[in-house]
Amino acid sequence: MKRAVVIGASGQIGRPTVTALARDGWQVTAASRSGGRDAAWDEGVRAVRLDRADDAALAAVVGDGCDLLVDIVAYDASHAGQLTSLAGRIGSAVVVSSVSVYDDGAGRNFDTLHEPGGFPAYPVPVPETQPTVTPGESSYSTRKAALEHGLLAAAQALPVTVLRPAAVHGPCSPLPRELYFVKRNLDGRRRRVLSYRGESRYHPSGARNIAELVRLAAARPGTRVLNACDGEAPTVEEIGAAVDAAMDVETRTTLVDGLPEGAVGQTPWSIPGPAVFDMSAAQRELGYRPVVSYADSLPETVEWLTGVLAGRDWRECFPLLARAYPRLFDYAAEDAWFAA
Repeated sequence: MKRAVVIGASGQIGRPTVTALARDGWQVTAASRSGGRDAAWDEGVRAVRLDRADDAALAAVVGDGCDLLVDIVAYDASHAGQLTSLAGRIGSAVVVSSVSVYDDGAGRNFDTLHEPGGFPAYPVPVPETQPTVTPGESSYSTRKAALEHGLLAAAQALPVTVLRPAAVHGPCSPLPRELYFVKRNLDGRRRRVLSYRGESRYHPSGARNIAELVRLAAARPGTRVLNACDGEAPTVEEIGAAVDAAMDVETRTTLVDGLPEGAVGQTPWSIPGPAVFDMSAAQRELGYRPVVSYADSLPETVEWLTGVLAGRDWRECFPLLARAYPRLFDYAAEDAWFAA
């Protein structure tokens, strides 16, 4: 039986990844800071604690060697160095990066989103050959680019598949964009405003679909960079309608041009242009087909969010989301906007 080590196994992407590999016949060591187990995992999965920053601890988890190392939490050049230092003990690797590395070729990217005129003019869809930001230490995007650069430079010693997901969704998310619609429905809000006429498209990446890409790449070791998104890229208006359907509620949506003043109409998907990513390379190289559509994945996400929110403040539950969108549920501002 081939042995796989998954770093970041207890997180949103790690949980279904461990499940997918175990079902495919891999002997999986699930490493995470907590050392926790998921109820869906096979009994043969070995869960261990791991401090990702501890080089010796990582080397100990790899042990005498593994056929596959999946790194879901790798972040920068130092992590690339960690992995490549173990190249002689790893058959191949699959490492999760991000679509935030893409540049539009004119210096606009995810780091310039909030600057005047800074939204990138990406092609639709964005292929893996699109330019990327310069590797560095200044931002999440440049650090991920440095991670990729370090891994690909050592590809002769360690075959690596780099996966670039976009708006990751599914249970156990630290930044669940679907909360925007789920909480409103739970709070009885039956009116909403969507900026950019509800046409914003930020390609979702289901955690289970990313896990499927890991499984396929594991079976076909090689060096490649692939987008890791769902089969479809719905508009934010379509996402809202899908959440409503999953929760069996009806709402009225007001569509407005551009972005209203304040937080009214702004969602975690609200962008002035499309960010849609080409999945043809994954289909061609790995035979990738999404295991679940966005709409079909929603009942699981809604159930999880509903359970997490029960009796708790959403900011306590999701501090990362609260920091990114502090006025996500400013109902007083919305009511004033409707009354104006």
